[in-house]
Amino acid sequence: MAYENPLAYVLGLEGLALLRSFTGEYDREYVEARIAEVRGLLDGGYAHLAGGAVEVARVGADDGYRLWSRTYDGPNSAFDLDTPVIGEILDGMPAGLALDAACGTGRISALLAGRGHRVLGVDGSPEMLDHARARVPGGEFRLGDLHRLPVADDEVDLVVCSLALTHVPDLRPVFAEFARVLRPGGHLVTSDIHGEYVLRGSMPRLRLADGSPGRIASHRHSPGDYLRAALPTGLQVRRCEEPGIAPAEPAEPAEPAAPAEPTAPAASPVLPEFTESAGPPQAPEAAELGPWEVWPWWLADLVPEAARVANAGTPAEIIWHFQLA
Repeated sequence: MAYENPLAYVLGLEGLALLRSFTGEYDREYVEARIAEVRGLLDGGYAHLAGGAVEVARVGADDGYRLWSRTYDGPNSAFDLDTPVIGEILDGMPAGLALDAACGTGRISALLAGRGHRVLGVDGSPEMLDHARARVPGGEFRLGDLHRLPVADDEVDLVVCSLALTHVPDLRPVFAEFARVLRPGGHLVTSDIHGEYVLRGSMPRLRLADGSPGRIASHRHSPGDYLRAALPTGLQVRRCEEPGIAPAEPAEPAEPAAPAEPTAPAASPVLPEFTESAGPPQAPEAAELGPWEVWPWWLADLVPEAARVANAGTPAEIIWHFQLA
């Protein structure tokens, strides 16, 4: 169970912004403005934000994606970041037998099939697999786990795993499985939410049966974690990209209706968009606690200048291309 305190989040953004100031990126005037804003947060009308703190359950990936399967293909800004890069990598490969590991609803399977690959998809959610079969009728889809792929040794020419590895606490056994099923010279392409964005709260959210909030359990993996998992298996780096999201005005949040049954995680925005505004923060007396469904990105708008600086240049995803020696 996690404790999500909105006041703590905005104070954390202020802290990140102040750390960047300490290294010389911003001047004395900026530092003093941030400290004054922190005082206002603690002593002014923002104190009520702490009263809006909630206990949030951590939900396993299989259970979470079972619920999410109904809306997973809806607007999802994570797709906008990885799809072009994955497509570019795939364009340089000959067609073969491709494994879509943690295939979900078949988004990547469709990319593979469209490039002439024979598709084998594996996922832990039967509901997701139903969508994948309908989306890619010519593919073969199997129920399975990333730690024990239902695939023979040296069976596939290519493995793609998209937006799944943040839900794995230890990458090493999963990369060992990828290397096991790949033929010599085969390729592995992975994409996922960057550890820096997981740190900032980018974790899929859902409502439980009783209406209480939950997030699909996610883990922060550094670039070094991927290398320590991949290199001992014989996988060699061919490419690494860390795309970010350009700052933009966030959409106005809609008040959600209280669900009477479990609902899928909100699919948009999965990745945040931060305002460019450098104006003064909202007056404390005007601050209202937005709905939990738009946390934490809505909270950043309470301290837009701190959020802009704290998140400037932060990568949102990390995309790897490896090849087995």
